[in-house]
Amino acid sequence: MTQIVLGFGSNLGDRQQLIEQAYELVQERIGEKVLVSSMIETKPWGFQSDNMFMNSVASFNTSLSAQDCLKEINKIEAELGRNRSGQPGYESRTMDIDILFYGSEVIDEENLKVPHPLLHKRDFVLISLKEIMPEFIHPTLKQRVKDISVN
Repeated sequence: MTQIVLGFGSNLGDRQQLIEQAYELVQERIGEKVLVSSMIETKPWGFQSDNMFMNSVASFNTSLSAQDCLKEINKIEAELGRNRSGQPGYESRTMDIDILFYGSEVIDEENLKVPHPLLHKRDFVLISLKEIMPEFIHPTLKQRVKDISVN
C-alpha cells in the first residue's frame, strides 16, 4: 500500500458537498481514507474570479499505481461537473483534485509530476498539509512539511 495525498478544491456549486462527494468517490475507487484536513476558504490562485475556493487535503492508502490514480481522479472530477475548456491557465471549477504526494516517490512524466511542483508556493495547500502531516518529509525539498514556507 502507498499513501497518496490529494488536494481538493472547488469554487463553483455547493463547494463543501462536492469535496465530501469527492472523498467518497476516491475512497471507493482509489483506497481507504486515512487523514483529512479541515476545509478552508481561500481566494482563487493564479486567476481572477468572484467565487472563493473551498480547499482541503486528504490522504488515502492505495494499491493502485500513480497513473491509475490519476485516471480515476480525472473521471471523478468529470463526474462532479469539472469542465475542462482547453483554454490555457486556471479557471473556476466544481472540482479540482491534485496529487500532492505518492508515498515518497518522485514522478516526472509528461502528464504527472509528483510531488506537485507548485505545492510549496500555495498557502492553501501548505496550511492543510501542515494540519494533517506536519512531519512528512517532502521528497525533493528534503524538508518537513511544517518547515516549508511559501516562497
